[in-house]
Amino acid sequence: MAKKSNREYLRMPKINPAERHFVLVLIASILIPLVRTLFKLVPTGQEKLPKKGAFVLVSNHVTNVDALAMAYFVYVNLKRAPHFLAKGSLFKVPLVGPVLRAAGQIPVYRGGQRNDEPLRAAHAYLDAGHCISIFPEGTLTRDPDLWPMRGKTGAVRLALETNVPVYPVAHWGSEQVLPQYGARFRPGFWKPVRLTVGDEIDLSAYRGKKLTPAEVHAATEIVMARITELVSQLRGTVPPQELWDPASHGQTETGNFKKNQDKKAKN
Repeated sequence: MAKKSNREYLRMPKINPAERHFVLVLIASILIPLVRTLFKLVPTGQEKLPKKGAFVLVSNHVTNVDALAMAYFVYVNLKRAPHFLAKGSLFKVPLVGPVLRAAGQIPVYRGGQRNDEPLRAAHAYLDAGHCISIFPEGTLTRDPDLWPMRGKTGAVRLALETNVPVYPVAHWGSEQVLPQYGARFRPGFWKPVRLTVGDEIDLSAYRGKKLTPAEVHAATEIVMARITELVSQLRGTVPPQELWDPASHGQTETGNFKKNQDKKAKN
């Protein structure tokens, strides 16, 4: 049997006219009871979000459980279909890849490849009136205290190019279920993962015009600042004055940076 190419593994999902279609409902019926055994989601602020139409949710990223919490929130609490820009390696996992694609998740290329095709797919979902959830940091935070780190510009570019609203979301508690890059899974249906939604982020100064790279970065900083404010509210502590920058600390932008650090220490 011929080996599949990356292009075949990372083909884009097809948009279903019905946002919560039969296949998604079937997948959700299996996953929702499982998620409820892992943690207890405690959401607030969901009334701030539109009941219909397109928008982008941007959230902090602490552990690999975060995507489950966000998907559960969008599907169960918002009664919408969750769509994520997910790392392409997940789509190469047998069974997992086809399920993700059938549920409308969008694979993102890593390793320096251009992401024009995934962004076109995200555009199409927003044009069809769906909502997209994005972790602007692009990977799990590298901040030692798990605060949000410097964000990437993709989420802001997507929202501005499609002229849809952006809403910040913060969650806290998932690190008690699965530590950052940890292997020790500690689920518990009683363990709260608190999630809160903020007001729409005002990006009016950046809409309707061609932006310079500096302006796109400035808009991204606004987004990350709003997310950090919400995380601070959930944690009840003051965040650092500056967001963590992996590059300035010699850390990799993707992958398990702790494993890389351990390898360097052994060498």
